[in-house]
Amino acid sequence: MASHSKKRSTKAGLPPGTLVHIGVKKGVAPVITLLDYGLEGVRESEVAPAELAEKIKHASGVKWVNLQGLGDIRMIEQIGACFDLHPLVLEDIFNTEQRSKVEDYGNYLYVVLKTFGYETRGAEERIYSEQISLVLGKDFVLSFLEANDVQFKSVRDRLRSGKGQSAKLGADFLMYSLIDAVVDTYFSILERLDEKTEVLETELVAHPQPRTLQSIQRLKREGVFLRRALWPLREVISSLQRGDSPLFSRNTLLYLRDVYDHTIHIIESIESLRDVTAGMLDIYLSSVSFRISTVMKVLTVITTIFMPLTLITGIYGMNFIYMPGLEWHMGFFVVLATMAIISVAMLLLFRWKKWL
Repeated sequence: MASHSKKRSTKAGLPPGTLVHIGVKKGVAPVITLLDYGLEGVRESEVAPAELAEKIKHASGVKWVNLQGLGDIRMIEQIGACFDLHPLVLEDIFNTEQRSKVEDYGNYLYVVLKTFGYETRGAEERIYSEQISLVLGKDFVLSFLEANDVQFKSVRDRLRSGKGQSAKLGADFLMYSLIDAVVDTYFSILERLDEKTEVLETELVAHPQPRTLQSIQRLKREGVFLRRALWPLREVISSLQRGDSPLFSRNTLLYLRDVYDHTIHIIESIESLRDVTAGMLDIYLSSVSFRISTVMKVLTVITTIFMPLTLITGIYGMNFIYMPGLEWHMGFFVVLATMAIISVAMLLLFRWKKWL
């Protein structure tokens, strides 16, 4: 799938609130889904932009508007008009290179989160991120995604089945459920990184190769990437669970504390991964140095053994007419035996000294 990336410099000189997509376009066709639920049950439908306002007007209970794909600026503007969103919010939705944050606009909260996954490019597997924008109002939740909403499947299933508290509580609990679903996806990424770390550690101990160093560097980059993206999440969840906004009830704040604990655990795991990766680099360098020293030790032993043998052959290689043993018919074999005895004696000496 071809993608086109725009940088922040694209917006240089444009007035605030100008809708310009920043980041990598996913090429996903925009789809709006409206789900409203309450005492009368759950209703879910795919909505065209032109009929969204009418559908919202006749919806009862909590309304969840979900947009997959950010390719249509007009569609975003229509959703913003239906819920009276500030132009800066719409601008941030289109800027997919935002850091995780929360902003209070009085009647609603705007939250930016990041979700992660792996993609294969050639023979290399790379981690990527997508932005999720959430808006919480008194009786509605808006979600804007770059691609599909697979991470929200569990929330949808609970709402459809009527199980749990999601279908009984308000929009704030739905907001919590969506945030919790996003945070839970981070654990699968951490498990994947743990598996990679274990494989690399085994390879480091057994037989490190030049490609091992490349794998360690790639793992280190992924850790730095995750740390940069997830570190602001701690501030976001902390701000929400403090209860500064009246949009969150006391009951929902208790659940947000649990998400905050998960966030702390994830960040600590990322920090631990960074330490492990740094240690793996040290282990790799130590392993390479040990292998080099082992090879040099063997070569030194071989050279040392051959030094007296070379001396003997050098002496008998001199072109003198009169040398003892030259005309002795057993001289050649005696010299060979002497050289063999010297070699064995030196090997035994090295073994006794524990140099081998």
